[in-house]
Order: sequence, then structure tokens, then C-alpha cells
Amino acid sequence: MRIATWNVNSVKARLPNVTGWLREAKPDVCVLQEIKCQDPDFPRLEFESLGYHVTSHGQKSYNGVAFLSLTKPDDVRIRLAGDDTDEQSRYIEGDVGGVTICGLYLPNGNPRPGEKYDYKLRWMERLRQRAIALLATGAPFMMTGDFNICPADADVYDPAGWAEDALCAPDSRRAWRALCNLGLTEAWRALHPREVEYSFWDYQAGAWPRNNGLRIDHFLLSPALADRLLSCEIDRGPRGQEKASDHTPVICEIA
Repeated sequence: MRIATWNVNSVKARLPNVTGWLREAKPDVCVLQEIKCQDPDFPRLEFESLGYHVTSHGQKSYNGVAFLSLTKPDDVRIRLAGDDTDEQSRYIEGDVGGVTICGLYLPNGNPRPGEKYDYKLRWMERLRQRAIALLATGAPFMMTGDFNICPADADVYDPAGWAEDALCAPDSRRAWRALCNLGLTEAWRALHPREVEYSFWDYQAGAWPRNNGLRIDHFLLSPALADRLLSCEIDRGPRGQEKASDHTPVICEIA
């Protein structure tokens, strides 16, 4: 099974890019982030014409996630537990082929310090609690999406310049390690222990041609799923296209 994650930075603005990539890559499941549209406006027919079952969890102009699957999911659930007052559309999960796939768009957290950063850390703790609950079942699962976290200095082009940013700050990385230390495997880094590669390049300051990037799109696999990991790759191709998202897809293959 091939699972992809992609922050598309507006699904309607990038629709030809996204559908074109899906036709070529043909992932079994694709989770999208930052769709930036409400559910009635999501272009579901275009994805259904490619054979995908579609569930979106949108929000006007901001955030939003979607779950695309060639096989109809057994169950799809939206919203991350732990805060009934949280109205931001950032989480969706579904069961495909006996695997629970959790798609997420973790808060950016800037400016730091401040309420946005506090919200990011609270959200990460809620995510950790969800992982604990899933681990207790013993069933295989993965958490994937735009985590807005550079786990280590190797995952950011300028570690010193980004040291105090919410994506790299010590508390952010501490929360990331607390999640991983539950026993989750970060798929790309497990297979590429010394490689430097990025999944995001800002639109500003020539970041893409200069390869000034960040690796913030990840797969975390439960122990039951990590043993089935075959590959995890970053596909840089879509980032070089016209009207590209500032992120590029990451694809994980499991047996």
C-alpha cells in the first residue's frame, strides 16, 4: 500500500497539479492539508473521476484536510479529541486495509511566544494522547501530514537562523520527541539516516532554486506498522511546476 501526504496550499488553486500528480503516482491513499475551502466547495468530482473515495474536513479560506482512498475506508473520523472548543479543521483519520491512517495539519505556532505557539503545543499534546489511545489497541496505524516541525538541524537549511522559530524551537522539538518516544518510527529518517532533503520551500527569497528548504512533512509509524515499512520518498517534481504548492508530496510504502 502506497500512502501519500501533501500540503497543497489551496486545493482549488492547485487542482491541475494535484490531479495530474495523482494520475501518475497512483497512491492508494492520499491525505491533503491546507485545502482552504469549505466542504461544499471541495472539488470532489475531479478526484472521484480518478477512482478516489473522498472525505474533506474544510474551513473557509484557511486550514482544512482531506482523505482520498482508492478503497472505500471502513470508517472516517474528523477532529482531534481533547478540546471541544477547537474549531480549526486540522485532523482526519480513516481505516484502509486494516491500517488506521491519521492525516494532520499541525499548527505553525508563529509568532513565538504567544497564543499561537501555546495552541501548537497543546495540539501536539492532544496528538500524543491520540497516539497513546491507538497504541493501546495494538492495531497498526500511522500519523502523517504537515507537522510544521523540523525534527533536527539536518532538516532545515539554516539551523542558526531558524533556531527560535516555532518549527525548530526547543519546546517544539521536545514535544516531537515525546510523540516519537512512545515507540513511533519516523519513516523517512529511518530509511535515510544521513541524507539531507526537504519537503517545503518558501515562495520568497528564491528559496526553491537555492534549495533553502525545510523537512516538515512526515510519517510516524506504530510498531506494528514499522516492521512493514518498504520505502519513504520525497517527490520534488511537483514543487518545480508552474503554480506549485510550496510543499511537495511525500510517499510511504508499506507491505
